[in-house]
Amino acid sequence: MNKQILEHSLNLNRRKFLSKLSLGIGSVALGSLLIPDLFSGKTDEEILMAGLPHFAPKAKRIIYLFQNGAPSQLDLFDYKPKLQEMFGQDLPESIRMGQRLTGMTADQKKFPLAGTAFNFKQHGKYGTWFSELLPHIASISDDLCVVKSIFTEAINHDPALTFFQTGAQVGNRPSMGSWLSYGLGSENKNLPAFCVLLSKGKGNGQGVYSKLWTNGFLDSIHQGVQFSSGDNPVLYLNNPESINKDDRRKMLDKVNALNEESYKEFGDPEINTKIQQYEMAFRMQTAVPEITDMSKEPESIVKLYGPECLVPGTYAANCLLARKLSENGVRFVQLYHQGWDGHNNLPGEIKGQCQDVDQASAALITDLKQRGLLDETLVIWGGEFGRTNYCQGPLSKENYGRDHHPRCFTIWMAGGGVKPGMYGETDEFGYNIINNPVHVNDFHATVLNLMGLNHEQLTFKHLGRRYRLTDVAGKVVNGIIA
Repeated sequence: MNKQILEHSLNLNRRKFLSKLSLGIGSVALGSLLIPDLFSGKTDEEILMAGLPHFAPKAKRIIYLFQNGAPSQLDLFDYKPKLQEMFGQDLPESIRMGQRLTGMTADQKKFPLAGTAFNFKQHGKYGTWFSELLPHIASISDDLCVVKSIFTEAINHDPALTFFQTGAQVGNRPSMGSWLSYGLGSENKNLPAFCVLLSKGKGNGQGVYSKLWTNGFLDSIHQGVQFSSGDNPVLYLNNPESINKDDRRKMLDKVNALNEESYKEFGDPEINTKIQQYEMAFRMQTAVPEITDMSKEPESIVKLYGPECLVPGTYAANCLLARKLSENGVRFVQLYHQGWDGHNNLPGEIKGQCQDVDQASAALITDLKQRGLLDETLVIWGGEFGRTNYCQGPLSKENYGRDHHPRCFTIWMAGGGVKPGMYGETDEFGYNIINNPVHVNDFHATVLNLMGLNHEQLTFKHLGRRYRLTDVAGKVVNGIIA
């Protein structure tokens, strides 16, 4: 099925759609089996888009554990003894090769190399390197694909973060979750296809903004729905005290009738989108409280994730909620954990960040695996770029800072058709990639491929040109696909 033909301009009713495809009664019956929502009242575009990948997918849904602020790969995953040997010596120009710097270190006279303050050890049958700061993640190393050769052009947080989330360094582009909602639809009529969860550590944080889960130029039905940690996980979802469920249903019916009249008159697809959003919110009034209720989780699960999983808004609680949303059919769950911006006092701050995320990240993988869901769920962990091998500011054995480094950094993935082990390699200084580079566009192309989507075919026409998540670049990295 070519996604390029499925645009708003079609605006075909079911009769025209069926007649144009020359479908008879038998074909209609078959269509109702292949496309269960054919007669559900949804628009033709949504019906056709939902659940129709380009080819057989390896994963059905994604949980993205985004570590906002850029964790230091040199202190967590990419072990470089050379930096220990040359501690305090200047970064050789033959390694740097005139690569650009941020304004925060461009005026430094020297770039003293800073080895990690933490011990590293190899784990599992693949001999994957992990820092002592991540004992729980290290314990599941055989389930992880650790990609050490990610790179980007963006050198500052906002464009780099936006690039990872939307495929562009500027705003008003659909996010990954929105593209997947557009391309595959939702698996659960009572929940959105794309949900967003936020948490914050004690380290130096970078902000997250709604543009990161925006629908951009896609229908607003594809925008990410943010869950909060308060009494009302989704804002404006609950009815006022004076309104009961029956009253709300009657009101929605009246509003929908008015919107349908407007649609007949103006043909604006956003009108149908609003109707769908109202109906979704009505159904979510029952589904959301049940999913966000952690009181029914068994003691074994609480022990697995740690006691903070019962504290709303923590990283651990969001990991557990992500599992519950995912197993209930949410296509894309996006977590953001702030606090990784280690320009100074990195050894102290990164300890706290790892304490926040280590156990819960590993627990999520273990939990999905024991429920038989890991094979069909792709989990991604990583930030927007890496950290420099040289120190920003004063350097000592106990304390140092690291500036932004877009040239190479590490992410890991699990489940959903990825091949466990290590992929890619950096030089002995951890500054440049020497084997199997993976650009952000390549990363996006590969993720879409795992979900059964051809990144060159998943397009949307806007302002006279066709857009895609990978824009005009990107290639699938077959080396990490099982």
